[in-house]
Amino acid sequence: MSGAALGIEIVVVFFLALFLLHRYADFRKQQRMVLFGTLLAWYLCFLIVFILPLDISTTIYKQCKIDHEEHPLYFPKFAYILTLCVFLDSVLKVCYKPWSYIPDGIMPVFWRVVYWTSQCLTWLLLPFMQSYARSGGFSITGKIKTALIENAIYYGTYLLIFGSLLIYVAVHPQYELQTIGITAANTWGLFLLVLLLGYGLVEIPRSYWNASRRGHLLIKTYFKAAKLMTEKADAQENLEDVMEEVRKVQESIKYNHPLRKYIDTVLRKCPVDYQEKMGRNMDDYEDFDDKQNTYPSEKSLVKLHKQVIYAVQRHNRTRVQWLILLQQAMHLEDVAKNETSSAHQFVRSFPSTEPTSWLSRYFYTPTVEWYWECLLKHWFYRLLAVVLSLFSVAVVWSECTFFSTRPVLSLFAVFIQLAERDYNYLYIEMACFITIFFLCTCVYSTVFRIRVFNYYYLASHHQTDAYSLQFSGMLFCRLTPPLCLNFLGLIHMDSAISHQQKEQTAYTSIMGSMRVLSFIANGFYIYYPMLILLLCIATYFSLGTRCLNLLGFQQFVGDNEMTSDLIDEGKELIRREKRKLQRIEDGENRRREWKERYGNTREDTARNRIRNEAAEMTETNYSDTVPNTRREHVPGRYLSMSSSRSRIFDDV
Repeated sequence: MSGAALGIEIVVVFFLALFLLHRYADFRKQQRMVLFGTLLAWYLCFLIVFILPLDISTTIYKQCKIDHEEHPLYFPKFAYILTLCVFLDSVLKVCYKPWSYIPDGIMPVFWRVVYWTSQCLTWLLLPFMQSYARSGGFSITGKIKTALIENAIYYGTYLLIFGSLLIYVAVHPQYELQTIGITAANTWGLFLLVLLLGYGLVEIPRSYWNASRRGHLLIKTYFKAAKLMTEKADAQENLEDVMEEVRKVQESIKYNHPLRKYIDTVLRKCPVDYQEKMGRNMDDYEDFDDKQNTYPSEKSLVKLHKQVIYAVQRHNRTRVQWLILLQQAMHLEDVAKNETSSAHQFVRSFPSTEPTSWLSRYFYTPTVEWYWECLLKHWFYRLLAVVLSLFSVAVVWSECTFFSTRPVLSLFAVFIQLAERDYNYLYIEMACFITIFFLCTCVYSTVFRIRVFNYYYLASHHQTDAYSLQFSGMLFCRLTPPLCLNFLGLIHMDSAISHQQKEQTAYTSIMGSMRVLSFIANGFYIYYPMLILLLCIATYFSLGTRCLNLLGFQQFVGDNEMTSDLIDEGKELIRREKRKLQRIEDGENRRREWKERYGNTREDTARNRIRNEAAEMTETNYSDTVPNTRREHVPGRYLSMSSSRSRIFDDV
């Protein structure tokens, strides 16, 4: 099995990343470079999470062999060979080789490729791709130029940091530039992890506990609906204003104008209904040589193009988020209604829009759904909240005490060392993976929960836009390496923490350790755990939420009058949307009944009429009725006639 586990996990992780990308992204509409960059970023980060436990178990096995080495010094040659054979046999009996053992020389190369590729993605390529996608340029050269200008401050900061590091290395020649760069990146990542972990360690268990409370989640959904509707209305108003500017520009620039091709590019980015409106209002017979119009410049068209991209993206984002929130609200209302049902059959107000799978058809029946949604789910969420709370307490305690090696106070280090004595490699790998996965969940979910980052979102069913995908790739690549280094410090497998001369993991040898820069090293390990504890306490008492509410940012605070008003407003909005859906469903039912009752008669009548018209057309002399069927082509015309209008929608 040497290296087999590594190869299997590399393949499995790739298909896992591809499956998740297919779930969140739309392969048919989004650009291939965006999909490739996001897939590569997700894949590399998932590799770190899945492969690091294998590296840990292999390192424990190597440390076991080192601990049992006792070479005799002054023995005859034959006796030395005999003693060495006995020693190797005893080592093999004491140190069991893990099932996922990775041979020497593979992991350093693997981690080096993974680390530097992910760092190039997160610091150079993905920011450039984000600016390139948002650019309003009409050519590849223009988009690249705009992206470079937008990232000038970004890259200029890198050059300043790089120059400072060069000076630091010149003053201290004992340090290497590569080591200093990795250490600086790890220091920044660890500091950011404290802020995100302090929120996620408290908020994730509390969210599951609140979800177990009957009615609480529905009330909070009403509150979110009221806030989201305000944002959705602002996005719709902004889109209409931008579309009005586009309409004025496309009316001023006629078909023979050199800038007309840029207008066509802008129109292709507009929603379909606005394109049809502008197409109907165009006059093909207007004078092309009219000199009274004031034409915009190419620079203003680039700015307008960028405004269109942003307005459409914001409108689509709020629309998708509203549809998701509407489905959640209707589902929670159905749960509240079915809780008092004596039939023990889950009844939905509206049929599900998703196709019915074989699992739900045969196993997840309405009876099973009722018992899960109305009876078991609340208790399951409470149990999960308690387990996650205990996990969070263990993480906070370990973060505050991981620098203590005698005695060992970190709970994760205690558990790993107990398993290390019995060489239970499977337990070690599973415990490491679950802990890293929990830390990743706390960190990444925090970013998408905070309101200031609501510009980015991850929506399933292929509803995530390109900007959110690229942002998630950047975030994962920046935070995953220092997060895993933090975990190695928790289990005392980092020599900078344990202060012991032990075998280091290949991950630590390539990506550095938790050593920070020398000028901030003193006192960092003292204030670092205190900060995460203070953030957890502040999050538990919702101090940040209350401060934002005092500043005018509406937050969900139970004892606030503004919160009650927004809850009532959201409830009315959901009721209004349900009435619209009910009218649509009633209309569909009436049309279905009408078709079932009169559909066959109408089809026979229509078929006979078509047959009679075809017979009449056969007997008719076409030369008398249609002298020339060829349509004359007007040079220089864009988006005017119905035959060419379809070209607008080719890439929409």
